Amino acid sequence: MSVSRIFAEEFDSKPKRIKGNILPILGFSDEDKIGTIRPHADALVVTLRIGGYEVRRVMVDQGSGADIMYPDLFRGLNLKLEDLTTYDSPLISFEGKVVIPKGQIRLLVQSGPEVVDVDFIVVDAYSPYTTIFTRPWLHALGAVSSTLHVKVKFHLGD
Repeated sequence: MSVSRIFAEEFDSKPKRIKGNILPILGFSDEDKIGTIRPHADALVVTLRIGGYEVRRVMVDQGSGADIMYPDLFRGLNLKLEDLTTYDSPLISFEGKVVIPKGQIRLLVQSGPEVVDVDFIVVDAYSPYTTIFTRPWLHALGAVSSTLHVKVKFHLGD
């Protein structure tokens, strides 16, 4: 059999079906920029349901690994210091200051129909945000975020 005939048979054959459950690729397009004001350097800020309450001013930070809760949200959720477990590793604030956490708490967080447990480190420091969500939350959802498009995407069933 000649090389050209092998080549022709190999590439003229019908595509083979891939078995398994394949999800569409998550991505962003120019259509996802519709409604955003450009150019911008805005943080990615969303609204989520945390501990059964709708919470605004939630910043999504891909560059961090610690989910942080600030005093406004802690008080707003009617949480008490007794609800916290020990967390004794210091953190560095946006101003570069060392912050000693008050403790840690696990709460349910709902994004659309998806619900995941999030371990928040509670700090007593100023922030314009109520909380910061990070890579562990994105990974738990299987989500992808884009600050350019000011969006978070994740699969919903099919």
